[in-house]
Amino acid sequence: MARAKNSVFSSEPLSGGDRYISRELSLLAFNERVLSMAQDPAIPLLERLRYVCIVSNNLDELFEIRVSGLKAKIRQGAGELLEPDGLSALETLRKLSQRVQKLVHRQYLILNAELLPALAEHGVMVHFAASLSEDQKKWAHDYFLKEVLPVLTPIGLNPSHPFPRTLNKSLNFVVTLEGKDSFGRSSNLAVLQAPRILARIARVPGRVSGYPHGFMMLGSVVQNSVHELFPGMQVTGIHQFRVTRNSDLFVDDEEVTDLREALKGELSQRQFGDAVRLEVSDTMSEAVVQRLLQEHGLEEHDCYRVDGPVNLVRMMALPDLVEIAALKFDPIVPAYPKPLQSESPFQAILSGDILVHHPYESFSSVTDFIQAAARDPAVVAISMTIYRTGQTSELMESLIEAAKSGKEVTAVVELMARFDEETNINWASRLENVGAHVVFGVVGKKTHAKMCLVVRREKNGLKRYVHLGTGNYHPRTARLYTDFGLFTADPAITSDVHEVFHQLTGLGRARPMRRLWQSPFTLHANVMKAIKREMEIARKGGRGLIMAKMNSLVELEAIDALYEASAAGVQVDLIVRGVCMLRPGVPGLSENIRVRSTIGRFLEHSRIYYFRNDGADEVYLSSADWMDRNFFRRVEIAFPILERALKRRVIQEGLKMHMTDNTSAWAMRSDGSYSVRRRQGAERKACQERLQDLLGASLVSAARPGT
Repeated sequence: MARAKNSVFSSEPLSGGDRYISRELSLLAFNERVLSMAQDPAIPLLERLRYVCIVSNNLDELFEIRVSGLKAKIRQGAGELLEPDGLSALETLRKLSQRVQKLVHRQYLILNAELLPALAEHGVMVHFAASLSEDQKKWAHDYFLKEVLPVLTPIGLNPSHPFPRTLNKSLNFVVTLEGKDSFGRSSNLAVLQAPRILARIARVPGRVSGYPHGFMMLGSVVQNSVHELFPGMQVTGIHQFRVTRNSDLFVDDEEVTDLREALKGELSQRQFGDAVRLEVSDTMSEAVVQRLLQEHGLEEHDCYRVDGPVNLVRMMALPDLVEIAALKFDPIVPAYPKPLQSESPFQAILSGDILVHHPYESFSSVTDFIQAAARDPAVVAISMTIYRTGQTSELMESLIEAAKSGKEVTAVVELMARFDEETNINWASRLENVGAHVVFGVVGKKTHAKMCLVVRREKNGLKRYVHLGTGNYHPRTARLYTDFGLFTADPAITSDVHEVFHQLTGLGRARPMRRLWQSPFTLHANVMKAIKREMEIARKGGRGLIMAKMNSLVELEAIDALYEASAAGVQVDLIVRGVCMLRPGVPGLSENIRVRSTIGRFLEHSRIYYFRNDGADEVYLSSADWMDRNFFRRVEIAFPILERALKRRVIQEGLKMHMTDNTSAWAMRSDGSYSVRRRQGAERKACQERLQDLLGASLVSAARPGT
């Protein structure tokens, strides 16, 4: 990992396992914590099933990005070079494989031994091919003939039919056969690929299922009737398999002339990147497993044998198909921010900055702000960054409406938002078609900052208003992720935001900012200076305190700075949801550092930097983790909370409540392992539950009047 130059700290970093945790193993530890939620009896059953599926989805990305990166290093001959954690890529891959095998085994054990039997007791039954009754077999056969067979293409393997290219993460079957076909061919192996157009879960009628809520996965439907595809031959076995491929896109920053067209070319090949993992049914014979490994250029440690569906992430749809309230979380109705309830958003913002904490407070406040800007005749311009926004979006429709009405609309669309590239290309085209200015930021530096700037003509001239956030302009994730947003008309902040948009759309050198910290220019340096200031305060006998919340902490200079701060007597409290390469509580290194990870109903997503600053309480919100990419290879901003009451809210709601959580917070040990901080005594302190109660009780209405 690259370190920034001109550090404000003089000490040289020491690398090795005594100072840093493996990034990949830390990421896996996060998924181990998530899987523990699936075993928590206090969580409703269908939500526990979701956590099992979330782990599958997370593991897919781990292999598509991180494991593929390790394998690339090994292929390039750098597999023996030591990483900052003291492990080589080869050693990391070996340790990772061993732990993933254990995690996957535990995952399917929870599914088969705990969740599915418990769901059946509540009338929710998932039927599998091996245990179907005669009526269920008949129903599955009829469904197969009507809904599945017409789009299947079996491929018998022989010299004229080589092994087909398997799509990334697609459901496939390998079929073993005996006998000869009508051409006299006696191939004993065939491959069947399940088209993605087919539904992965089918609802089984109650009279057939025997349960009020019966379901069958596509794999079981196919296994039940696969003989229809090979008439006159005997099917001796059918087994599922799934291949995960490298999905990290590469665009040459120096050679590219049209980023959108270059990206389209890369997207078409994403499904066929190098194979990095093979998942197979545990009933598959060793000979067939070896054939699949050979066909995909994989080794034994790349193979994961599973007791159940290989496409487990597809069971994520099941909770949404079952309407049993007792098996799900109680619905949360976000409160509409009180300052925005009774007047136009522009009048409300002029009265003072407005802080919104999602999902406890409604994201509709953001969509309403942009919609009001689109329809207000006094608004002359809207500029907005788009990182992730979804395939359908009221926000984007409002921008389109604004452009149609003749307003100056500028959209900075990040085409390299991983796994959302195609969606963003489509939105960019729609915006361009109605006359909006669409730019794609800076090639080589993702635009990750979350900003919306509105310029309004008022009696005293043009007035700027902004919304800044820690999360994406994505209504769906705003209901699932915790994030902060700020509405402000502060002249210094709005001027800085305008300057950032000019950097992204035009040319020229960056001017000094008045309020914002910005990557790749000042964010890292300002964080380092703030840490150093806390050290100086502590050394002079004052109280040094740093509290920070983020998704990942991997940038080595920031970690070393926190170690030095700890040695100087600064108390450092970190809430790091996922990857944390820092080792807390190491004698002589990090005695004054505590690390927590909150795993709950909502995905913790907000980034907060708090420096006590001798009582001045410097509080910044950001979309930037403390990672090399966020500091040096992205366009990010950190924005200050200036009003004292709002600072207190951020410190309390975003930081202190996590540190006192005794139900859903995990404490990190110095060896990188975690222990859940279970409640002691009668009082339960789960920060997400407390925030629902706190914010819901403090606000009058759950929806804006008249909406």
